[in-house]
Amino acid sequence: MFGIIRPCRHSLPEPLRAAWLAHLCGLCLALRDGHGQLARTATNYDGLVISVLVEAQSAASPSRRQAGPCPLRGMRGAQVADGEGARLAATVSLALASAKVRDHVLDGDGVFARRPVASTARRVARRWDRQSGRAGDTVGFDTAVLLEAADRQGELERTATAGSPLLTLTEPTETATAAATAHTAVLAGRPGNAAALHEAGRLFGRLAHLLDAAEDQAEDDANGAWNPLTATGTSRAEAERLCRDAVHGIRLALAEVEFTNQALPHRLLAHETQRAVDRVFNQIDHETPAPEQPRPSRDPLGACAMWALLACSCQLLCCEHEDPWSGERREGFCSRNNCCDGCDCCSGCDGCDCCCDGCGCDC
Repeated sequence: MFGIIRPCRHSLPEPLRAAWLAHLCGLCLALRDGHGQLARTATNYDGLVISVLVEAQSAASPSRRQAGPCPLRGMRGAQVADGEGARLAATVSLALASAKVRDHVLDGDGVFARRPVASTARRVARRWDRQSGRAGDTVGFDTAVLLEAADRQGELERTATAGSPLLTLTEPTETATAAATAHTAVLAGRPGNAAALHEAGRLFGRLAHLLDAAEDQAEDDANGAWNPLTATGTSRAEAERLCRDAVHGIRLALAEVEFTNQALPHRLLAHETQRAVDRVFNQIDHETPAPEQPRPSRDPLGACAMWALLACSCQLLCCEHEDPWSGERREGFCSRNNCCDGCDCCSGCDGCDCCCDGCGCDC
């Protein structure tokens, strides 16, 4: 459950990258403080966008707190995001993670096919439902819309057949993300932004759903697992068209939002979403991975649980970090061979050093 927005040091200017990391660590610690260590496995790159949006609209100075040492920061402390934005991001992430766990149990995916694991996972999901509901009350957000959307998703998937409209299947995800992003305007005291952010969130939910389906399709087909593109008979070309339309729609919606500082949300939602589409469709369609190199699991209770036990579940593996034992700088997975590919709304971008740094699109 890493998310589709995975910026690295080649695509994000250093000041914005530092702010992004502050929100990522803030989300991780908000989950820990509010819901326990295991809840940190719900940390994901997309969830921190909620925290980013609240801060970017707020007239107040960014809220930060001192965090203790973390192995993925070289056992150093850091100033991380705090406040209602981080708490809302944690609430949404936990509610969606509980739905994801239930979905894994229902499908019998991997270790969830084992009865003891499935039983434990169901108890965890029920606890997370209760915790996210209480946390939502503290920030004025009703998580019922997220849980109802997850339940509706299952029903739609069970009735989908070849020829069913693909966007019918993305509707629950769109509804959930739209509600969460619109509430950032309420927390930031900018109610006039709610409609535009609702639209941006709706399209972001559509994009996340479609990219996840496209990225997993080959593996799902090989394993006989359900996949929305296969189930509805939707071509990858059509899925890519819908994704690129969603990115364009997100940019149009963001243009209507009144930000105090739009740099980071613009970069994440206008540029990194485009990079995600390019990554999934260009690489997945034209590169065949070797069978002996399977993709890492994204199960929230699978590989990520190991990092939670080590207090590393902030999931900074994508980023450049300092080895806590040797002190050497190391690159994360997405930092390797992933130099800046330019910005299609910028002029004059040529190379890693200038990507979206000083260009004319306010990013």
